[in-house]
Amino acid sequence: RQVECTINGIGERAGNAALEEIVMAIHVRADELGHETGVKTERLYRTSRLLAHLTGIEPQPNKAIVGRNAFAHEAGIHQHGVLSDPRTYEIMTPELVGAPGTELVLGKHSGRHGIEARYEALGYTLTREDLDRVTEDLKALAERKKTVLDEDLISILHHGVMEDVREAFRLTSLDVHCGGDVSHASVVIETDNDLRLEASGSGDGPIMAAFAAMESVLDFRVVLDDLTVRSATPGRDALGEVSIHARVDAHTFTGRGAHTDVVHAAAQAYLHAVNKAAAARVLEEAHLESTADQWGV
Repeated sequence: RQVECTINGIGERAGNAALEEIVMAIHVRADELGHETGVKTERLYRTSRLLAHLTGIEPQPNKAIVGRNAFAHEAGIHQHGVLSDPRTYEIMTPELVGAPGTELVLGKHSGRHGIEARYEALGYTLTREDLDRVTEDLKALAERKKTVLDEDLISILHHGVMEDVREAFRLTSLDVHCGGDVSHASVVIETDNDLRLEASGSGDGPIMAAFAAMESVLDFRVVLDDLTVRSATPGRDALGEVSIHARVDAHTFTGRGAHTDVVHAAAQAYLHAVNKAAAARVLEEAHLESTADQWGV
């Protein structure tokens, strides 16, 4: 038997049948079809990612098996079912194809069970009253933004949506030098209590050098998960917008910056995320203090 197919379905004109979909259909329905492919299914996802990297053609988010949303669940009834038994809505496990684990995406369709599970993963145990309130607030927020992140959950729990945060740190100067294999950056940051912080750093490229300089002087360990650059305006003097997703204190924060210099915009986005993390720390400390007062600790 022979099947003509390609990874991610990539091919001339309209493409080809997707190898990963055919392989998994045969694997999952082996009892009905009576065939096997000999393909190591746990390598499908990494092979898909390798091809996307080499060709620059990403599989659509909703593509079966290897798409970004293949193992993501937002609807409340789906999240409840997956938390109870993943087989409820997943005919195969992410591990079977080498994909990251099941992701519960919080949005306007999320139910109480999924929301409560995410808060527990963040270290919070909610009362029934708290869960009722945050569920209502989260759904209202999700009407304005597609996906709710950890920073939003923390802020919602503490009575407020973290969209505009206090500017604890402000970038006043950025100087970058590129040449050779390593770039160097110097930054000046002012704090909300009028301190002037100066630092230098090096990295692979000007943006990483700027990030290294800021991290060396700030009390925040930032792990960058994603960075996106786009042109917000046309022309030679286009305004560049930079968005980042970063983990700070085990929470995920977004940061945004805009500037005609994309390196400066990236530095702004970095500080935006750090400012959110600083606000989250204040909220968490206040929560711990109120809990201690309540229990007489």
